[in-house]
Amino acid sequence: MNLLVLAAETENPLYPPIPELVIGLIAFVIVFGFLAKKLLPNINKVLDERHAAIEGGIEKAEAAQTEAQSVLEQYKAQLAEARHEAARLRQEALEQGTALKEELRAEGQRQREEIIAAGHAQIAADRKAAAQALRQDVGKLATDLAGKLVGESLEDHARQSRTIDRFLSELEEKAEAAR
Repeated sequence: MNLLVLAAETENPLYPPIPELVIGLIAFVIVFGFLAKKLLPNINKVLDERHAAIEGGIEKAEAAQTEAQSVLEQYKAQLAEARHEAARLRQEALEQGTALKEELRAEGQRQREEIIAAGHAQIAADRKAAAQALRQDVGKLATDLAGKLVGESLEDHARQSRTIDRFLSELEEKAEAAR
């Protein structure tokens, strides 16, 4: 047992041998130095590029958002202007329509008055022509009747005209008195 204790004291598993510790430390420094010289700059470069890309993306997104906001404002301004223009055109068309309606109404009124005046003139002319024709017909009939009653011919034109005029004047006086 003594031997076992002595062997156990020399080989402690918690304490590594010094040469292994030195070799491990040298290997660690070599690997760390290699990583620091070769790999770390590449990693930092990639991280910087990624950081720059992210920052650039954020700046681009902010710029795009700012541009989109300005475009939206322009669109709203154009839309408001278009609505204003449409309202102005609608009002102008309404005014033109009202003016045209009034003009057509006035033209229609004028034409109606012309037609009525022409109708009254035509009626007056027809009445005058009918009265003249009636006067001649009644005069001829009256002259013929008077000639048959009197027994003499009233073919003398002057006498016939006086008789007709006197007879018609008496008829007109009786008609006016009856009214």
